[in-house]
Amino acid sequence: MSDTSPNAAAELDALPSSELYDRAMRLAKERRDVGFLWDLLRTIPPAAAAIGEVDRAQFDLFHGLSLLEEFTHAGEGEMADALRPLYIEYLTAHAKDT
Repeated sequence: MSDTSPNAAAELDALPSSELYDRAMRLAKERRDVGFLWDLLRTIPPAAAAIGEVDRAQFDLFHGLSLLEEFTHAGEGEMADALRPLYIEYLTAHAKDT
């Protein structure tokens, strides 16, 4: 059972996006959770579109390479802010694992 208490969610929501990213990535590595990493990769294009970078959200031949580049920066700037809900959801779902 996950800890989705209002206090836990509020504590996470108060953190900077970069800290949420760091915590989520650390937890995913500890759990060897490839599923979370895959979810993050799949969420980056819609997040790019949400912050107005529609060209980056479209698939092309080099999309895989650019997606990996964005993956390495998913904890920075506007992209991290757009991905906050994913990080918070993952951390609250696995709060008992931390």
